[in-house]
Amino acid sequence: MKKLLSLITVLMMISAIFAAPVHLVIFHINDTHGHAWPYSEYHNPDIGGFARIATIVNEQRAEIEKEGGHVLFLHAGDANTGVPESDQLKAVPDFAMLHYMGVDAMALGNHEFDNDLQTLEMQQRVAHFPFLSSNFVDKNLFPIFKPYLIKNFGDLKVGIIGVTTEQTNVLEPLHLGTNRFESAEEAVKDYLPEVKSKSDIVIVLGHLGYGVRPNLPVGYTTSDELAKKVEGISVIIDGHSHTVIEPPKYINNTIVAQAGEWGKYVGRIDLWIDKGRVTKWEGKLIPVNLKKYNGKDENGKALYTNLNPVEEDPFIKMIADSYYNMGSEKLNEVIGETKINLDGERQDVRSKETNLAHLITDATLEKTNADFAFTNGGGIRASIKPGKITYRDILTVLPFGNTVYVVKLTGKDVMDVLNYAVTIPAGQGAHMHVSGITYDVVNGKPTNVMIKGKPLDMNKTYNVVTNNYVAAGGDGYKMLKGKNGYDTGFVLADVVKDYIKELGTIKNYDSKNRINVK
Repeated sequence: MKKLLSLITVLMMISAIFAAPVHLVIFHINDTHGHAWPYSEYHNPDIGGFARIATIVNEQRAEIEKEGGHVLFLHAGDANTGVPESDQLKAVPDFAMLHYMGVDAMALGNHEFDNDLQTLEMQQRVAHFPFLSSNFVDKNLFPIFKPYLIKNFGDLKVGIIGVTTEQTNVLEPLHLGTNRFESAEEAVKDYLPEVKSKSDIVIVLGHLGYGVRPNLPVGYTTSDELAKKVEGISVIIDGHSHTVIEPPKYINNTIVAQAGEWGKYVGRIDLWIDKGRVTKWEGKLIPVNLKKYNGKDENGKALYTNLNPVEEDPFIKMIADSYYNMGSEKLNEVIGETKINLDGERQDVRSKETNLAHLITDATLEKTNADFAFTNGGGIRASIKPGKITYRDILTVLPFGNTVYVVKLTGKDVMDVLNYAVTIPAGQGAHMHVSGITYDVVNGKPTNVMIKGKPLDMNKTYNVVTNNYVAAGGDGYKMLKGKNGYDTGFVLADVVKDYIKELGTIKNYDSKNRINVK
């Protein structure tokens, strides 16, 4: 009997020595922003959608597991905000679908904080998977959500540490209260020894953003910086910067991956792991019904090549269709018409004045009869194309549910706001749009400030209308936080809707510069 036991022990040791590496596949998405349903872009019709993503993951999951491999499905944050059908229902459709699609965990993104904590906790209950953030802490520095997850596959344990961009402190302060985001780098360093002791490999699931961004203040962490500075991370699954990383980057022995935005791609990373070490890896992005435009035929019909035809999973599609139909009658209400394009393109509203930005600020000024109005370009999320304008269109432009806020500012306070605004680099969400006020920018300084045609009076107190996000210090407008003022309770989207109703048919709209850089 002893000889038999010794033989079995020896055979087990030999088997362990020559055992094949464990195969782990990570599927990942990020920055879906309410795009749970298929949608179309210019020269790219009928793309994306969670039902198609489910088909891709389910088909490949079955093959991987049949061969003895393991699958992780991760979301790198910003599931919230961007599509009216989702926004109207607090992203419940998204999280319900993600649950049935088999997502294992999600990093908290900054747009998860467009809503209050009660809504975020409700979303996690719907999702049935953990929302991770090791650097989101209360005033006593205790984590508010799970900092990490250990996924046990039996022959493999995977540690997943969640982190969120510290920019959230500036970008989404409205619902944070006394909570805040500490250094993502320090949080990972703090949790790494504990997670490594419980797992074979460590993944960081981060909503940080990839690449050198020179306008980022010191103290904000990007995924490539994290890979360079912290040893012992096998993979960083990233979001926030909407970057298409194809193939994944390999930085300081760490794989860094991100899958663009809006569910256009599903990322896949294959790892072969032996004794806690990644011995081989591969990574790619899988297009979700994306098209290549090939021009037009002789009849003027657009020609496309489908890069990866994908059918919709019938179960997820059923869920998607059910939610889509809820409230669609209200969303499809026609409230006006435009003969011109109302420009709300991201690259435009974050760098220059546009007719749509003027319309939005004019609407708030008329509603409140304030002295002047301003808003942030980052709050404008889409254009309105020529044709009938529906309430759905307005909510697509203004998806955040912000309210109109009137704040009282002295002449000095106004100059503090303008002095900050002129420092904002092109491309940032804090880019200012105004109504009722004009000024010049000379040598990087605001001058010749006129409010309703009269020079700024430093001794006067002005009623200034903006949105509640900016009034709370969002997008860096910290000088407004705590100022005397009041929330009107008017939803910004509804104010713009009523203003467009008054305009009726828009044949042209003021696009003349109100801020003149000289």
